[in-house]
Amino acid sequence: MDPSEGRSPELHVTVVGAGVIGLTTAVVLQRDGHRVQVIAAERGERTTSAAAAALWYPFRASPPERVNAWSRKSLDELTRIAREHPEAGVDVLTCLESADDTRPPWWAPCVPDLSIDAGPHPLGAPHGFRFTAPRIEPSLHLPWLESQLDSPVRVERVQSLAAVEGDCVVNCTGLGARALTGDAELLGLYGQVAITEPGDIDPDVALGDERDESALIYVIPRRREIVIGGCVVPSADDRSLVPDPERTDAMLQRVRAAGLRPGRLAGARAGLRPYRNAVRLEREGRVIHNYGHGGAGYTLAWGCADEVRSMMRHVDASTRCCV
Repeated sequence: MDPSEGRSPELHVTVVGAGVIGLTTAVVLQRDGHRVQVIAAERGERTTSAAAAALWYPFRASPPERVNAWSRKSLDELTRIAREHPEAGVDVLTCLESADDTRPPWWAPCVPDLSIDAGPHPLGAPHGFRFTAPRIEPSLHLPWLESQLDSPVRVERVQSLAAVEGDCVVNCTGLGARALTGDAELLGLYGQVAITEPGDIDPDVALGDERDESALIYVIPRRREIVIGGCVVPSADDRSLVPDPERTDAMLQRVRAAGLRPGRLAGARAGLRPYRNAVRLEREGRVIHNYGHGGAGYTLAWGCADEVRSMMRHVDASTRCCV
């Protein structure tokens, strides 16, 4: 992401949405020389991004070719952040992903160090894929992103994108995009995680088994806790986000049945992933849409923001507006 090449005229840009997609997009555009204001109904800590397990992994996102490109850009940027900004809550872990066979997964092109474990996976699969990837702590990373901005997030519910001020508007509203755009493709996918004390879990290794979404399970270490998930349940937008205790117990039981020993249960969180058949990243007049990232918001955020940045460089010099 070299902000020095081909820079467009400074624009007044409004980013709508303060989840990881909106905040990351705002940071990238500000670095590129634009005046950026984020407007959102909720601050980052109250968005779906705050409830995410937040391990780099291209889960439930498409189309594959674009997702691989965006994922690789995010992988590189998050790895750099982990190295240079420990306060941002990003650390690089060894990841072991379950597999039924040794064929490379569709996302292999964006993982430079992917290797095959031709033996039993800790969660019970016959094989596994091994790679290194960033893990992000939302409680640290979302405030860090916001701290990079010159203007604080303005808490305000947007009723119409056409009424939002700015030379360009970037729509990063996740599920909220349905009301703003009429996008019938958007679907809420309920997810839930349990938070435990570390116990005897290896703090440097993340485990995942996404082979069957009806039996999804992952174990992701953070700096002082463990995240255990999860589930994928198509849901109405008004579904309660109070975690289901029975679902939490079932996740913990499965992890313990695999021989893992997490510590005491400290809490649970739930959210609705904004999924559509393909991430919507395109320009419509002065609005650039950037939503529908499913379960891969943290995985795609920097790559998608970089593409928005490229779109912003195609402006009408006389009107200073996206064309």
